[in-house]
Amino acid sequence: MNDMMQAMQQLQQMQQKMAEAQEALENKSVTEETGGGVVRATVSGTQRLTKLEIKPEAIDPADPAMLEDLVITAVNKALESSRKMAAEDIENATKGMMPPGLGL
Repeated sequence: MNDMMQAMQQLQQMQQKMAEAQEALENKSVTEETGGGVVRATVSGTQRLTKLEIKPEAIDPADPAMLEDLVITAVNKALESSRKMAAEDIENATKGMMPPGLGL
């Protein structure tokens, strides 16, 4: 029974550390750019687009598809970076607490 209590305590500690890590991610962000920096997308650690910057030289009325591609690429890069950051933060918060083979 002692092993069961110890396992429950570890689970509670892990849940608390994961909740703290997730809360901290709300205050973190990543920024990615495309087109040599003419389009920049900033995404929070909770995968929310928080800022989109488009320099005037990126806007070509004759080629709106180019700007669309730049925006999509910048946002997708920022989302991927945010997901990686979140996974690393959660992993670091629970390091040594996860049972083998039970990674997130």
